[in-house]
Amino acid sequence: MRKLKNNELGRITIDAFKVVEKTPIIVVLDNIRSLNNIGSVFRTSDAFLIEKIYLCGICATPPNKEIHKTALGATDSVAWEHVEDTLSLIEKLKRENITVLAIEQAENSTKLNTFFPQKGNKYAIVMGNEVKGVQQEVVNASDLCIEIPQLGTKHSLNISVTTGIVIWDLFQKMQ
Repeated sequence: MRKLKNNELGRITIDAFKVVEKTPIIVVLDNIRSLNNIGSVFRTSDAFLIEKIYLCGICATPPNKEIHKTALGATDSVAWEHVEDTLSLIEKLKRENITVLAIEQAENSTKLNTFFPQKGNKYAIVMGNEVKGVQQEVVNASDLCIEIPQLGTKHSLNISVTTGIVIWDLFQKMQ
C-alpha cells in the first residue's frame, strides 16, 4: 500500500466547492472561545461540504492566523457569518423550516446513534462553549437535543471532536 500524494486525492477547487451541492447541514458555534476549535470546525465542514457556519457571540472570525492554523484554508471555501445572538439566529433558522439540533447532554436527549435525519430536511447543529456548553435558552428553543453516548470517566468531548463525530454521523446517514 502506498500513501497518496495530495495531487492524487481528486479534491475540488475552492470555486467548485462554492457551487457544488452542499450537505444540508449548518453548523452554529455558540460562543466558542478557542480559535483552534473554530479552525478545526471549518476544516471538518469543508471535508463534508457543509452549507454554512455561523459564528455566534464571542467566536472569533476569519481572517485570523490562529483559526487559519487549523482551518488550513477552509475559511476560504466554507460560507460563514458572524451573528451576535445565538438565540435570535436559532429562531430565524426555525422560521426557515430548518430543524435545530442542540448537541448537549440534557434530560430526555436523543442519543446520536438512535437519531436518523429525515430525507429532504435541513439541519442546524448547535455546538456549545467549551466550559458552559450550549446556552440553556438555546437548548430550550431547539427542536431536539442530541447527545453522543459516552462510557468513560470524562464528562464531555472537545467541541471540535464532537462536531466531527456529529457531522460524520449525520453525513453518512444522509447518503
